[in-house]
Amino acid sequence: MRRVSASPRRNWRQEVEELGFSYHTIDGELYWDEAGWYEFSLAEIEEIEYATNTLHDLCLQAVQFIFDEERLDEFRIPREFHDWIRSSWDNDEPTVYGRFDLAWDGRGAPKLLEYNADTPTSLFEAAVVQWHWLQSVHPGLDQFNSLHEQLIEAWKYLFQYGMSHISFAATAGHEEDFGNITYLRDTAAQAGIVTEYLDVSAIGFDSRKNCFVDAQSQPIDRLFKLYPWEWMIGEEFGKHLLESGTQWIEPPWKMLLSNKAILVILWELFPECEYLLPTAWHPLPGDHVRKPILSREGSNIQIVRRGQLERETQGPYSEQPMIYQSYHPLLNSGGRHAVLGSWIVGDLACGLGIREDMNPVTHDSSRFVPHLIRY
Repeated sequence: MRRVSASPRRNWRQEVEELGFSYHTIDGELYWDEAGWYEFSLAEIEEIEYATNTLHDLCLQAVQFIFDEERLDEFRIPREFHDWIRSSWDNDEPTVYGRFDLAWDGRGAPKLLEYNADTPTSLFEAAVVQWHWLQSVHPGLDQFNSLHEQLIEAWKYLFQYGMSHISFAATAGHEEDFGNITYLRDTAAQAGIVTEYLDVSAIGFDSRKNCFVDAQSQPIDRLFKLYPWEWMIGEEFGKHLLESGTQWIEPPWKMLLSNKAILVILWELFPECEYLLPTAWHPLPGDHVRKPILSREGSNIQIVRRGQLERETQGPYSEQPMIYQSYHPLLNSGGRHAVLGSWIVGDLACGLGIREDMNPVTHDSSRFVPHLIRY
């Protein structure tokens, strides 16, 4: 595993914009960065793939354990939603995707930092943009990337599950979310599903019909939402989730896996797993990282090393319950710290996206760097 520096394509902006990738630059700073790439051997990619599939299986076992042992209170989910979430799991409501964020430099085993199980982004750049980069710059090489094909297969499964029409919702004005949800709509359409876009703010609840409705007051039977579950259940309309017949993607049970409390459960159940880091509700001896259970984009993170606070990020999550995870360094190449985002679609690990930053905590504008496999 290594990072290679090179000159970007001369017309790279035109190339990516023709794909529909308009948010390659954020607030004047590059987000998509092809002035280099990460190289992996096939054996290294197979290790990431195996780790991801293993972690996915352990997560499903952990969800069943949480229900069996009645541990939902640890996730700070209001009790009125507990039976609803359990019903979602018991009914095997289908999931489409998730992203495991891993720390690994090619030595030892990849380590799970967290699981973005509900509203993972950077999907379009992982599935499409870096693949087109590879075909343009290194057409004879390969990439850990069958995301596009596996997404279509996942939607085909949902189509067979009875989902022939799905609404897709995101927050208006958020360019990255809109780009990701537009791409997901495209893959669903290729699977034969009829789709439509909804602004989250345009969704209402019709008390006479007892259902969520769109801007035309039409019932929403099935909704893919790029909007976090913890926000939804906290909204004024959250109480209507329990009475509406809308089917949700990702399903309600996924809110357990998108909550960092799952990291405590995983370590409790599988302390022998080489892909997990010791995690607890209390500070750990030695170097560790403190994280709010529902923080996003690297907010309100503390890194404690050698008994001293080495780094702290700010954000809106300081009042949340905290978990403590043993510190594990990220891949560091010339001061660039990289997180490996390993994608799971359905039940299959099928893609890799890499985000890097000059700081050891990645955030929303950390750069996306492509990768390739060198045989």
